[in-house]
Amino acid sequence: MNHFVLVAPLFPLLLLGCARDEPATYQGYVEAEFVRVAAPFSGILEKLHVRRGQNVALGAPLFMLEQENETAARREAEERLNAAEARLANLKSGRRPAELDVIKSQLAQASAAEQLSVAELKRDKKLLADGFISQEKLDISITNNRRDRARVAELTNQLKSARLPSREDEIRAQAAEVDAARAQLNQQTWKVAQKSASATKAGVVFDTLYTEGEWVPAGSPIASLLPPGNVKLRFFLPQAIVGSLAPGKLVEANCDGCGASIPAKISYISPQPEYTPPVIYSNESRAKLVFLVEALPEEKDAIRLHPGQPIDIRLP
Repeated sequence: MNHFVLVAPLFPLLLLGCARDEPATYQGYVEAEFVRVAAPFSGILEKLHVRRGQNVALGAPLFMLEQENETAARREAEERLNAAEARLANLKSGRRPAELDVIKSQLAQASAAEQLSVAELKRDKKLLADGFISQEKLDISITNNRRDRARVAELTNQLKSARLPSREDEIRAQAAEVDAARAQLNQQTWKVAQKSASATKAGVVFDTLYTEGEWVPAGSPIASLLPPGNVKLRFFLPQAIVGSLAPGKLVEANCDGCGASIPAKISYISPQPEYTPPVIYSNESRAKLVFLVEALPEEKDAIRLHPGQPIDIRLP
């Protein structure tokens, strides 16, 4: 009987010693930060260059929206810039009678356009009164007439200025117009470029959210990319252990079908526990506290992981 009393207390200690040889395992999962690529303008998806699951390199084309309106606006801005630069060159080289004739011709064209818009405005006013057109159509006619009148006034002033002996102010004004036209061209060029997108990072096309021919609202993601560097491991550790860890410490992850263990470096430790007792931190409640920890695997190992996949974490 005495012999049994001496041996029995040693049995739990032997079990505890065996348990200490095996590192503790903590549950977690794989999380991904997706790169959702969108266009700032709406339009019909004209071309989708990628498919789900495809690996894309940096700079690879992803999609293109229809861009006829933006391309036409860019051509118009380019022509306006060319015209403004030509006028500036003429001013710097000095006005000749032939140049005055050009302005007169432009003024005559603008006057003809104004007369036409006046006639259209009168006709639309009558049609509105008779109920054949909408107020919106009349507003367009009013705007066109104002535009033509402004163009006539502009050319009239240009003709007056061209006849003045000094053109210093005119040259400065025209130079400002060239700068404004160039800025407008740059803006339209940017708008055309925004109707298509390329991969800002190499990775896997995790998902495509539209098909060719669909209308895409402005800012709506069209393709979702998953770069290897955006894969991270999330797991929870008890408060008794988390105090001994710091960013940069290595951990090992295992998952079903992943093969060898995947090393990862701790990148983030939450400063707040996931569970807080309602009153005080007693010895019993402290054992229930867990802290969120995130770790980043190397890119060569990240391709073996999938978002949402459960993992087992061991602390070496």
